[in-house]
Amino acid sequence: MEKKGREKRISRLDLLRPVKRVVVKVGSGVLTTSHGLNKRVINDLTDDVCALKKKGVEVILVSSGAIASGLKKIGMAKRPESISHQQAVAAIGQSTLMMVYEKAFGRHGQRVAQVLITRDDLHHRRRYLNARNTLFTLLSWKIVPIINENDTVVVDEIKFGDNDNLSAMVTNLTESQLLINLTDIDGFFNKDPRIHKDARPISVVEKVNKEIMRYASSIPGFLGTGGMAAKIRA
Repeated sequence: MEKKGREKRISRLDLLRPVKRVVVKVGSGVLTTSHGLNKRVINDLTDDVCALKKKGVEVILVSSGAIASGLKKIGMAKRPESISHQQAVAAIGQSTLMMVYEKAFGRHGQRVAQVLITRDDLHHRRRYLNARNTLFTLLSWKIVPIINENDTVVVDEIKFGDNDNLSAMVTNLTESQLLINLTDIDGFFNKDPRIHKDARPISVVEKVNKEIMRYASSIPGFLGTGGMAAKIRA
């Protein structure tokens, strides 16, 4: 947010320098194209994750993409509305998503683990601690956890709604110092830059107020369930 006509600048290096554990959230809009999973983007992402690990940073990946991957796999044009159909599509797509991740990370000799979580898991103390202990064990073994909501079993009442909320909860769960949210839009704007050529980027948000939420609400998602408003709320 601007202050007295001057914008406060924070470099990415400044943010990363003190960080020892980071959650990286990547959405369907980044991972997929009209032809399915974007393997070039996934390769680039895994290159960056492995580069961070070489610098001594522990990385937890929260990845969407199961439903988008499943849609392409069975030839469906759009996300189904019913929960049961979404669950079936997610079951089809999740295995493909993990297979692509394993191959991409394998180029670096990096092992990964699939972790599927529901909101219910993080609202019951014993299950919360079990999830926490599992993630810390994986990190101690130098394995990259790849987390997604367990779409195949979750019901409306206990859905995270989107992986933006899930990634924020995982950041707290794992005591990570930073959450990096990767999107198909180059930052946060005062209006949707895909539609408005005069959209202005906002590099720093110091306080989430009504104006910021109004800006965010004007930038929806497409294949995913989030959008910019969900990211700001998270």
